[in-house]
Amino acid sequence: MAEDRHQQRQQKLKEKVDARIAAATKAHGILMVFTGNGKGKTTAAFGTACRAVGHGLRVGVIQFIKGEWPNGERNLLEPHGVEFKVMATGFTWDTQNRTTDTLACQQVWQHAKRMLQDETLDLVVLDELTYMVSLSYLSAEEVVAALQGRPSQQNVIVTGRGCHREILDIADTVSEMRPVKHAFDAGVQAQQGIDW
Repeated sequence: MAEDRHQQRQQKLKEKVDARIAAATKAHGILMVFTGNGKGKTTAAFGTACRAVGHGLRVGVIQFIKGEWPNGERNLLEPHGVEFKVMATGFTWDTQNRTTDTLACQQVWQHAKRMLQDETLDLVVLDELTYMVSLSYLSAEEVVAALQGRPSQQNVIVTGRGCHREILDIADTVSEMRPVKHAFDAGVQAQQGIDW
């Protein structure tokens, strides 16, 4: 009896899932945004990049803010043909120089625009892009235009806190990471290979 009820529930679930799959008839690249104050935005983006590479897709990565410090994702993915362009100045709270940071942002943004026009790239990761818009190093209008002008089958992931409303509005998928608890808040040091 319990087994029958379980089978009936699972069959109803299967029918709902099958109906949603059948209704999904559009085929184009998607714009994903991973935002919010919780940990895991970049991790989610690179999980998707690893999945894409594992399926033979071509991926390009732009990293704003992170600088030239040791990067496990780059160490793993670059040998598999993933192009990385990194904003060389690093964390804006360390540099504290708006002019230098804006120039560095604009330089790496040129690579981002090139990637967003490259029909051979299946996925472009724009890691920490949201900060460049919120700090006014890039205009939201320019970013939106570049995202909307990309090849129709190209997928893009934007990460960072406080994503601008105009980017959220054009996104196909938005996930918000919410902090519940973080080891760093309890005084635990960030670990290479785990936290960065």
